[in-house]
Amino acid sequence: MSAEKELIVAPPQETALAVYSAEKGLEPWLQQIRVKIDEFLAVVPDLKTVKGRKEIASMAYEVARTKTAIENKGKELSAEQKKVPARIDAERKRVWDILESWQKEVRKPLDEWQAAEDARIDRHNDRLNWLKTLADNLGELTSLHIKGLIAEAEGMQLGAHWEEFEAEAANTKDKVLITLRAALLKREQFETEQAELARLRREADERAEQDRIRLAQEAAVEAERQRVAQEQQAERDAAAKREQDLKDQAAAQEREAENQRLQLKLQAEQAERAAAQAEADRQAALRQAEAERQAAARRAEEAAEQARQDERRRADAAAAEIVRQQQARERDQAHKIKIMGEAKEALMSMNITEELAKAIVLKIARREVPNITINF
Repeated sequence: MSAEKELIVAPPQETALAVYSAEKGLEPWLQQIRVKIDEFLAVVPDLKTVKGRKEIASMAYEVARTKTAIENKGKELSAEQKKVPARIDAERKRVWDILESWQKEVRKPLDEWQAAEDARIDRHNDRLNWLKTLADNLGELTSLHIKGLIAEAEGMQLGAHWEEFEAEAANTKDKVLITLRAALLKREQFETEQAELARLRREADERAEQDRIRLAQEAAVEAERQRVAQEQQAERDAAAKREQDLKDQAAAQEREAENQRLQLKLQAEQAERAAAQAEADRQAALRQAEAERQAAARRAEEAAEQARQDERRRADAAAAEIVRQQQARERDQAHKIKIMGEAKEALMSMNITEELAKAIVLKIARREVPNITINF
């Protein structure tokens, strides 16, 4: 462990046992550490600056490193001196507890500052969250309620008391007010429409009631008129009925004779229509048979034509395949001739006669030379 990070140097090995074994043997070292701590705490660094907070954290870290150095030295002695572990352990614990409390004492201003800083930020965030909730769940609120929310949002004061949250608070306030005002406009339009609908319904109900009263009055007048008219009509009808009965008896006899004449005429017409329908059905059956015959003939011709076309396509495909295979063989033959010609030329470049070179190439191509092939 580097001494540069410790407030003091732990007792040297040659005197460490005596120091750790003695009651409060490490007190001089503790006093040295306390002096340095008191010197540091005499002028507490500025917690508002990063540098100040780092100095406090660094000092607390040095106390911790010193605590660990002294603790480790004690552990070494305790391991070496099995006969005095109780006194060493007691001194270790005493020094550890003291240095632990001093470490907390040194760090206390930083911890208190951090707690205050966290509380300050939480207060700002709580206020921002409250502001944001003003624009939540506006769907069922009345325009009066929304106006109250707008007044709350507008009443939230901006300023330096927001510290670094001032810009976010201003932006959130603007967004919330925009949302609330848009919701207010929409709700006022809805309420205006509902009020207009209610007014129209009231007017319609009033007109319906007036119409009902008017119709009831008209119905009463009409009923009385109809009653009088019915009585007068009844008298006329009775006289007319008596006269009509006499006429009806004479007319009935005349109708009976006419009905018999019409019945005979109707029977003759039905017989004539039945004969005409039978002839029409026969002609339709003949036309249907002729149409079916012609359709069968056309289907036969179409099937024959389709068979001829299919056969012609098969013949054309077979001819095309023969031509393709012939062309492929010709291309393959030409390719092999070219490759063998190149091989022959290569052999002739070694002062071999053309006949001999050709014979060698042919022999290789026919695979008569072991382990040598020509790649086509």
